[in-house]
Amino acid sequence: MAIEGVAVRAAVPGDFAAWLPLWQGYNEFYGRAGETAPAASLTEATWERFFDGMEPMEALVAELDGTLVGLAHIIFHRNTGLVGPTCYLQDLFAAPAIRGKGIGRALIQGVYARAREAGARRVYWHTHESNAAARRLYDQVAERSGFIVYRQDL
Repeated sequence: MAIEGVAVRAAVPGDFAAWLPLWQGYNEFYGRAGETAPAASLTEATWERFFDGMEPMEALVAELDGTLVGLAHIIFHRNTGLVGPTCYLQDLFAAPAIRGKGIGRALIQGVYARAREAGARRVYWHTHESNAAARRLYDQVAERSGFIVYRQDL
């Protein structure tokens, strides 16, 4: 069930105060809170990147009745398998109080629209295997690629 009146739009610099609790909630969800929370300098740098025309990062927000209730952060990049840009959905978060009511779906649809506008032919993202609630939505709105992610922090 979708929430009527949800608007997905590009974030604007004046959204910072309303975006910040969502960003903090996103990080807390993944265990990055307190001592392990992103430094304020990283949060500020991330926010600034969204509005720097030289950066490939953008932020979308979901708004309901004048209140921000969700965020999506995307990164456009090249891909050796496609001529045009590819869109990576790096972060997706809906306020816990209204989770499961269409905010995530609306944000993903907003990401798809923005990616099409930018000439991208693909949107992709990762989620943790334990994130069952999100995976139920993702299985409805995208195709699971079967790839396993490896990484090494340096």
